Amino acid sequence: MGHDHAHTSQTNRARLSVAIGIVAAVLVVEVVGAWLTGSLALLADAGHMFSDLAGLIIALTATVVAARPATDRQTFGYQRAEVFGALLNGLILVGVAIAVVIGAVGRLVDAGGSEVRATPMLVVAVIGLLANVAALLLLRPAAESSINMRGAYLEVLGDTLGSVAVIAAAGVILVTGFVQADAIASLVIAGMIAPRALVLLRDVVRVLSESVPASTDVAEIRRHLLETNGVVAVHDVHVWMITSGAHVFSAHVVVEPVVLGSGGSGALLDELSACLADHFDVDHSTFQLEPAEHAAHEENPHR
Repeated sequence: MGHDHAHTSQTNRARLSVAIGIVAAVLVVEVVGAWLTGSLALLADAGHMFSDLAGLIIALTATVVAARPATDRQTFGYQRAEVFGALLNGLILVGVAIAVVIGAVGRLVDAGGSEVRATPMLVVAVIGLLANVAALLLLRPAAESSINMRGAYLEVLGDTLGSVAVIAAAGVILVTGFVQADAIASLVIAGMIAPRALVLLRDVVRVLSESVPASTDVAEIRRHLLETNGVVAVHDVHVWMITSGAHVFSAHVVVEPVVLGSGGSGALLDELSACLADHFDVDHSTFQLEPAEHAAHEENPHR
């Protein structure tokens, strides 16, 4: 399991490194293109691309930190660094969305104060789209297993959609001469950024508040444990995540006297741990086995 996690971390770092190179190159192209064409949509997409680049660098740093081994001070290791990286990514996205909205509204109010060169704007947007698709395909395989990688993937996905919006705006300007399509495309880009940022921040809050993972049913876990031979009751159940894919479980398990008296505790613990690993993807579980008389006088027994 440790070898698999290390291999996954190395693969994620390699994917992020390549994606960073792609995004950095396109960022330069879009900034130059925005300056040459006067396109706010391109500038907004460049701003989003800058947030992508910062987010990817943060994500890469987080994967390096998260790979550090556990210590006496950090007993779960540094896996939660990925969550803090995702938090920073989400905050950056919110800031970019606000800045884009302010710029777009200002340009819409001052309708005659802008000139956009649509042809070079279209060329730059197409280049950006192709590069974003390449980065997207690179990051997609890791997006399901890591909140940190999902944050990076969502940023590039939003920028891909942003490039599509810029292409559409350039097309409208070329065909109709409606320059305000550029500012409208900027608002569309901001509208795509904000929801993704909020979803990412919601996932971060769930992890940091140690909520039960969305895919986990505590009642179902309790039912499985109660079906184990020798188990009488289960209480003080706690399930949370260190980071995406790293579920942690603890519970007090009341057992029949014969289990403790016959030395069967070890076998029961193995069975309970295997149940959680096989059915609920919980790799780190802790059980306190106790006789009924001990459970009866515990303070505030619950769940």
